Amino acid sequence: MSIIKWARLKSPWLIHFNTGGCNGCDIEFVAAITPRYDVERFGILLKGSPRHADILGVTGPITVQVAKRVLRVYKQMPDPKFVVAIGTCAISGGPFKDSYSVYGGVDSIIPVDVYIPGCPPKPEAIINGIAKLFEKIGGGNGGSNKKN
Repeated sequence: MSIIKWARLKSPWLIHFNTGGCNGCDIEFVAAITPRYDVERFGILLKGSPRHADILGVTGPITVQVAKRVLRVYKQMPDPKFVVAIGTCAISGGPFKDSYSVYGGVDSIIPVDVYIPGCPPKPEAIINGIAKLFEKIGGGNGGSNKKN
């Protein structure tokens, strides 16, 4: 394993992007980064700038108004960059899916690496999803049923 990959696994920096919706996923995401769950022990830090972040955590559906902004934030992130779709709305558009102003999930605009289902997902599920992303970054099988 290269030193760069090792460093990326030991200090993933997140940026949170709320596209709208009911804010249930936002509340659970914020709860996941509080001292109660202590994700800093994994090196996970929340950053305010996409230029410093490795992982983009998106909550809410992709609307016409926010699509260009999500794409701009994604392009500002340095390579390699990873995207986590948090909640049903970010995955498929949720109850807003067939609305005139909603494109759907995050994957309609940018590639997604990990999907965290739930409405809203619990903080434990969010932490588990980010752990699955660590496995993907580290070259693990990511939980697939691979035969030996």
